[in-house]
Amino acid sequence: MNHFLDIHKTDPAALRSILDQARAMKDARAGQLKGVKDAETPLNGHMVALIFEKPSTRTRVSFDVGVRQMGGETLVLTGSEMQLGHGETIADTAQVLSRFVDLIMIRTFEEESLLELAEHASVPVINGLTNRSHPCQIMADVMTYEEHRGPIAGKKVVWVGDGNNVCASFLHAAGAFGFDMVVTGPQPLDPEKEFVDLARSQGASVELVRDPIEAVKDADLVVADTWVSMHDSLSTRERRHNQLGPYQVNAELMSHAKPDALFMHCLPAHRGEEATNEVMDGPHSVIFDEAENRLHAQKAVMRYCLGV
Repeated sequence: MNHFLDIHKTDPAALRSILDQARAMKDARAGQLKGVKDAETPLNGHMVALIFEKPSTRTRVSFDVGVRQMGGETLVLTGSEMQLGHGETIADTAQVLSRFVDLIMIRTFEEESLLELAEHASVPVINGLTNRSHPCQIMADVMTYEEHRGPIAGKKVVWVGDGNNVCASFLHAAGAFGFDMVVTGPQPLDPEKEFVDLARSQGASVELVRDPIEAVKDADLVVADTWVSMHDSLSTRERRHNQLGPYQVNAELMSHAKPDALFMHCLPAHRGEEATNEVMDGPHSVIFDEAENRLHAQKAVMRYCLGV
C-alpha cells in the first residue's frame, strides 16, 4: 500500500514514474498517442473519499474529475459534515472509512491530522494539502515545467514571497528531481529550516536571498503564491502586505530572469498583489497549464497509490 503524504517520503524513481504516467494519460486524452486510453478505466469499481476540511476549487474539481475519468466514484465530505477529530477520533474515522472506500484524499489544516489518518487507515491516503505542504501541486508544477522546457534537473527555481506550504513542497522536490532553489522574501517568512536542510542534504543548492532582483538572476522558473490566506485576520493581512510589497513579481523583476524563464502561481491569485496582470497573462506565464496539470498528475498519483 502506497500513501502519498509528501514528496520527500516517496521514492524519486516512483515520482518520475508518476510524472511519466501523467504525461502519457494527458497525451492519450489529447489523441496524441493512438491506442492508449485512460488505462481502460483503472479505477472501475473503486470508491474514493475526498475530505475537505479546507475549502477548495482546483483540488476538489481535479480529484473528482480525475476519479470519474478513470471509471471510479467519489464520496465528497466536508469538515462540517465530518467533524474530523472532534465528534470521533481521527483513528476511528480512518478505520471506519477504510471499510467503505478504497482511497482517501484529505485537504486539511494540521499535518498531524493527515499523519494520524494515514497511520490508522488500511487504504492509501493522499495529502491534498496541509498547512505545512502541498505535494500534489508541485507534481503538477514539475510536469508543467518539463512540458515547456524539458528536464527540470539542474535548473534554477526561484520562490518569491512567503515561504509557505507550497514553498516547502518545492524544497522537498528539489533533491528528488535535482534542481536548485533560491527563496527570496522577508526573514520572518522564511521557510522552515527543516525543509531547507532536507533539500541541501539531498544535494540541492538552496539559498535565501533578500534582494529579489539578485535572487531571480539567471532563473529558469519564478514562482509566487498568494500573500494572504482566506483565514487570515485583517491585522495579519495588513502586516503581510507591508512585508511582501517589495517582492511583487512584475515585468521589471521578470526582466532579470532568463529570457525564456517561466512564471508559475498555484492559484487562486490576488492579481496586482503578489504578481501583476502583465506577468500572469504574459509570455512567461504557464499558470493555466499548471492548473490543468493538477488533473493529470493527481490521476497518476491515485494509480500509484492503488497500484493500478
